[in-house]
This record gives sequence, structure tokens and C-alpha cells, in this order.
Amino acid sequence: MLKMKALYTNLRIKHKMFVLISIIMLVIALLGVIVQQYIFDFYDREIYEQSSKALSLSSLSIENELMKMEKLSFMIATDSTIQHYLRSIKSGLSDYDNYVVQLTVRERMVNIGALDKYVLSTQLYDVNNNEYAVGANSVTVNQGRLNEYKLLTSVNKGGNSWIAPDTTDNSLIAAREVRSFEKLNLDYIGTLAIRIDMKKLFSDFAKGMNSNDAKLIIMKNKQSVYPEASEFPIDRLAELKGDEGYKIIRSEGKQYFVTFMASPKMEWTYYTLIPFDEIFQRIEKVKKTILIIFIVLFVSILLITVSFANGITEPIERLNSKMKRVQLGHFEYIEEPNERALAMDEVGQMHRNFRIMVERINELIHENYVKQLTIRDTEFKALQAQINPHFLYNTLESINWTAKLSNQTRISQMVEALGSLLRTSINLKEPLIPLGKELDIISHYVTIQKFRFDERLDFQLDVPDKVLFCSIPKLSLQPLVENAINYGLEQMIDTCTIKIHSYIKDDLLFVSVEDNGPGMEQQMVVQLLNGEVKTKGSGLGLKNIEDRIKLLYGEAYGLMVESEPNKGTKVTLMLPYEMRDIHV
Repeated sequence: MLKMKALYTNLRIKHKMFVLISIIMLVIALLGVIVQQYIFDFYDREIYEQSSKALSLSSLSIENELMKMEKLSFMIATDSTIQHYLRSIKSGLSDYDNYVVQLTVRERMVNIGALDKYVLSTQLYDVNNNEYAVGANSVTVNQGRLNEYKLLTSVNKGGNSWIAPDTTDNSLIAAREVRSFEKLNLDYIGTLAIRIDMKKLFSDFAKGMNSNDAKLIIMKNKQSVYPEASEFPIDRLAELKGDEGYKIIRSEGKQYFVTFMASPKMEWTYYTLIPFDEIFQRIEKVKKTILIIFIVLFVSILLITVSFANGITEPIERLNSKMKRVQLGHFEYIEEPNERALAMDEVGQMHRNFRIMVERINELIHENYVKQLTIRDTEFKALQAQINPHFLYNTLESINWTAKLSNQTRISQMVEALGSLLRTSINLKEPLIPLGKELDIISHYVTIQKFRFDERLDFQLDVPDKVLFCSIPKLSLQPLVENAINYGLEQMIDTCTIKIHSYIKDDLLFVSVEDNGPGMEQQMVVQLLNGEVKTKGSGLGLKNIEDRIKLLYGEAYGLMVESEPNKGTKVTLMLPYEMRDIHV
């Protein structure tokens, strides 16, 4: 696998494109074959569903007609008039009486319905084997066939028997013994046979088979009920398992799509045979057409791919040779013929950019000295920027020692607090600092302010030790204390209490700065949060602090301001509870 990957990696771009397109085409072809096979399988199932529905409807209709034939045979066999004359014939009649009986029996059979459209003929035989037949397609039954009727009907003792066609008669026959029900003695008095036109019956009720060559076969106990003889081997059908299904069977060089279904009323199984070639002839043509189209398309795409790859790689190869020349130290750019006419695609732009780059190299070499001077000047200015804070610290330190020598303790303390405040504020470069360091800055600031306001400033701190290492934005509390002094203490005559309180709730850190100053209206609070009021002192308003919190932590965090006139102001920071390393 690694060797194949290395081989592909080292191929030229046009060869990579050729391999890539070939793989894509083969994958598409494989997917196409899979999809095509799925479609054809789906088509087979759809044909089976349609054939099964058609067979179900056809078999139900055919069975209903056959049940009508069975009912018709029962009506004829139990008709009182026919029963009377058959008993009379059995007891013996004159020739004239026999003639009258024949006319009366035939007429009665017609009246009962013996001339149904699916009945070829209705034939009644008395005990003397005399025939009484009605119907346009009656046939003369030989003695052997008649004996077969009697043998098969005797088993059911008056019940209906279905007799399969033979070589002399291709009709399905519903036959039964006629037994006398006078005094319930059930004596044999005749045999009734109704010949059914199955060809017409199947033609009328099998129009949904979607084929003019569809064939119907009815079997019972692996024996053919209709027709008696078939060009399709019956034993192949008998091998099919289950009550219903479908299968493609080959016989004598032909394929048939066979659908079968067991009868819910009779012990029969219906089989429909549709020539497979007739169904799938067009599909085979579609398969061959798709294959030919794909081969032509595959070859065409490969030829186009080779041409396309050459169009891309040839300019790249020319650019590569130019780069090798520059690599050897030859910075004089040699312009190729027609280079100005290069396309505006990425490759053409690479040629132009390379030309511009080579032309700029010489300029950069000449400008290098000037750049070095600029860098030195920048370093000098950076050194000055470092000296200025140190100069300020040293000056404050000198003032501190002068105040101490003059016994000016208050001035010395103010200078020390100011120096600590400046040193802490300037040296902290990180946007997030521990809460303890922020409180140190506030402590220095409050120290200076206490010298100014003396006993009028009452500063209280209620912060648990466990939150001193929680991260908060730098200079987020000091401006709030400064605002409390500017808007609270300066507006009061009495003592102003400023309290910092912190607690943890639901994995959130809350830090509040509260004063008992004059407070403010709700409208003023909204204006402060929106940055519409210019602040005093440091200029870091509430909106600035809230924007920094949301930028660092997200929209879910920020400031909460509670204030009412003459009831003081409370500003609370809501931050995520994050512990910093204790040693940081």
C-alpha cells in the first residue's frame, strides 16, 4: 500500500489526473452496474407483483365461474322434472314415451341454464347410456370416455367431480352422478357432464397478464387439471414450493416467467406462463446500449483528460525550468515568446507573479541596507519606550526618599502607593489576571484616595480566599471603584461606604462593587451601559468593561447594575468560575 502511494505521489501531474479520472470512471461504472442490477431486480419484483395481482384476480374470477358451473350441475341433477323422467326411464318406457322424455329433458336443461356462455355443451346420460345433450358444441362421447365419467363420479356419490381434458376433447368437465332423492333412496338414475370452454374463460379473465402468449395451467396433486397436455413439462411446475411465488424456468431453449398461486377454495394451483424473452428483450437491448455508450464515453473522457492535463502541466513545466534557473543564481528574467498572451488562469498568473517576484528580488537586495537602518531606529525607539517607565519609577522613588527625610509620612505613603499602582498596571500584559492582583491595584488606588477624602471614605472588602486565584479581566474592578468615588463619594457630605463582595453560585463567579451614594435613575443606568454618558476619571465606562467581558467569555456573561435614587448603586460582574495556577 505504501509503495502504491509513493508511486502515485511521484507521478507527473498529467499522469495523476489520468489515473484519477480512470478510477472515478471505474467507480461510476461499478455503481452504475450495481444500480442497474438493483433496478432490474426491482423490475422483476414489480412484474411478479403485477402478474400475481392479475393471476389472483383471474383465478378468483375463473373459480367463481367454475363454482357457477358446479352449482349449475347441481341444479340440473336435482331438478324434480329431470329426476322424474330419469326414474321413469329406469322403470322402462315405450319408444314414443322415450321420444317425449328426450324433448322434455332437453327443454328443461335449457330452461335451467345449460346454455351458459362458457358451456360448450351439457350432456345427460340415463341408466341405459342414452344421451340427452344441449349446446352448439356437443360431442359424441365414446363408451370408454363415458365409462371414465361414471368411474370418476362414483367416488363422490353424487358430488361434483372435475374431469381433465383428453386427446378427443380439450374441455374441462364438471360431472356428477344423478341420484334419486325420492324417499331418499339415492338410487343411481343417470350421469351429468357439463363441458366448459376453458379457452374462452381464460381469455376473458386473464387480460391482465400483459402478454398475448400467456398460458394458464391448473394442477391438482401434481396432476394437470387443465389442460391435459402442455408443451411445458408439468413436473417442472410441481417442483415449485409454497402457496405462491414466481420463478424463471427454461424449457426447450425458451425461458418462461412463471407465477403460481394456490386456490383458496379448491385443491388447485394456478400457474401462468409468460415468455421471458418477450418481457426482457427490450431490457437486454438497453443493457447493450448502455454498455456501448459507457465504453465510448470512457474513451472520449480519457482522450479529453490527456489533452486537458497537457494544457495544464505544460505551462507549469516551463515555469519549473525558470525556477531552476533562478535557483542557480541567475536573477536576470528571460521573457518567453508570447508570454504576454498567457491565459488569465492560475497558471498564467503564476508566470506573471514569478516574473514580478524576480524583478523585485534585485530591488529588495538594494533596499536591504535601508531596511537594516530602519530596524535599528525602531530598536532604539523601543529602548526609549522602556527607559521612560523606569525614569518615572526612579523619579517617584526620589520624591519618596525626600519626603521621608523631611518627615512627610503622608506624602511618602501616597508616592509609594502611586508607584505600586503604576508598576502593577503597566507590568501586567495579560488580558486576564487573578482576582487577588486586581484587588492589589484597588488597594493602592484606595490608599491614595483615603489621603484625599480621609474619613469620608469607608472601604470594605468581603472576598473569600478561595476566589483570589479566579481569573477576571484586567482593570475591570478598579474603574467601578473609581466610578463609585466620582458618582457617589464626591456627591455626598457624609461618609461613603464602598464594599467589594464576591461569591460563587452555579459555577459562576460574581464580584460586586456597592456604594451607599445618591444612586441614579433607571434611564441613567441604561445610558451608562450603552456608552452614551462620558465617564469621569480613567474613562473606562461600564460599556467598555461589559464589551471586554463578552469578547473574552461570550454573550452569556457581563454586567448587572442595580441603582435607585437615594439608595446607592451596585454593579456586579458575572464571570465563569475559572481557577488560575496558584504559582502564576
